[in-house]
This record gives sequence, structure tokens and C-alpha cells, in this order.
Amino acid sequence: MRKFVVWPSELDARLSRRYGRAVSRELAIDGPKVQEIADAALALGMRVIELDEEKLNPRLAGLDDEYRLRGMLRIESRHPKGKSLRMLGQKIREIRKTQVKPRGKKKRKSGKKKR
Repeated sequence: MRKFVVWPSELDARLSRRYGRAVSRELAIDGPKVQEIADAALALGMRVIELDEEKLNPRLAGLDDEYRLRGMLRIESRHPKGKSLRMLGQKIREIRKTQVKPRGKKKRKSGKKKR
């Protein structure tokens, strides 16, 4: 099993590769949270060894606070880091889709009966 560190910035679609994004824009997600990554890792059968929500990726030192995502996970996986990151991105997308609730108004049936 391989062990590696995952920073939320590696999955953040708002960042360029220069600032640490490690997956393509299609697989990246906007503003991933450390807990989301941990939940996705557990759902994929990976083991979270360490979770620290206060650490900051050194590559993000020159960015605005809006883009500085704090957090770090140490994960153990059967797959290499690149493949694991792609899998995590896809899983977080799936999780977010199931959590989104429709925002339209519900149509109510009128109290009148049809004859």
C-alpha cells in the first residue's frame, strides 16, 4: 500500500497547476474541504492515516486568503497518487450531486376535484 499526502489545493479547480492543482480541470472541484476528501477516501476504500485541518500548503503562500485552503491528509491507497486524486475528485463530485436539493417551487394541487 502506498502512503502519500493530499492537500485540498491539489483538487481545487480554481487554482492553476502552478499553485498545486494536480488533476485536470474536468476532475477538479471548487473549494474542496478536508472532511469531504476524507469521506471520499473512506468511501473508495482508502485509509486516512492523519488529518490536520490547520496546515497550509507551502505553495499557497503567495495567494489571496480566498484561495488558501487549509488542511492536509495522509492517505494510504492501493493506487498511485495521481490515480487516487482523480478517483477522489470523481467521488466528491458524486457525493455533492446527491446532496444538492432542488431549489424550484413545488407545485401544489388545487383542492378542486375534477368531474
